[in-house]
Amino acid sequence: MKNGKVIAVAGKGGTGKTAIAALLLRELLSVHGDQTTSILAIDADADSNLPDALGVACEKSVGDIREQLLEEKQRNIALDLRSQFEGKISAIMAEEDRYDLLVMGRPEGPGCYCPVNHLIRVIIDTAAQNYEYTIIDCEAGLEHLSRRTTRDVDIMLVVLDTTQKSIKTALRLQEIAREIDVDVKKLLIVANKIPEGAAEEFQAIASSYGIELDEIIPFDPLIIEYDSKGRPVVELPDDSPAVRAVRRIAEKIRSGKTL
Repeated sequence: MKNGKVIAVAGKGGTGKTAIAALLLRELLSVHGDQTTSILAIDADADSNLPDALGVACEKSVGDIREQLLEEKQRNIALDLRSQFEGKISAIMAEEDRYDLLVMGRPEGPGCYCPVNHLIRVIIDTAAQNYEYTIIDCEAGLEHLSRRTTRDVDIMLVVLDTTQKSIKTALRLQEIAREIDVDVKKLLIVANKIPEGAAEEFQAIASSYGIELDEIIPFDPLIIEYDSKGRPVVELPDDSPAVRAVRRIAEKIRSGKTL
């Protein structure tokens, strides 16, 4: 049985979920304040933007391991793929101060991400046991739920923005989680990139769709500035609007008020 919390960050592409995942990692380490808390970050999106958001270089991905093992399996049909895979996970992790980063990588064929997604479940069952938190930056959209990638999740942060498409995606995420009986203990709905002075209006719009927002993250121009300059989002100043909002989420998670 895993010891720590598994947190999945999901939503429509373009809502800023990768930036939220990176800042959540930073703030969870900050609110704990000790040197023993450890986090496993998993970039499960085929675009693999989490390393850039964290300012970390990753040379190999889980997809690379998978391809290597499949080639070895062709030469040795008796090879135990799962045990071999588990033994190689640590070798491709980027080890940082108090957290490790694992990149799932791109699919091996056009339009197919299932085999790599399946391995996320193996990682949650094995490697994630050694961390206080596992943060998964999910692929955009709904596929991770329909393929049962995000089972055994303590908290799912569903990120939406002011677009109707993102709101509809958030609604579908909730529906699919119920339909396929994914073991997600708590859903947190987070509105991101909300313009100054528009929080109350957007909250009313979300409510009209039956969505109750757990947190509102204001539009933060510094994120665009950092992105254009190639600076990691985790280097944002402590008083930036996005950082302050994500800090509130981290404090709720740490205190257990979200569960």
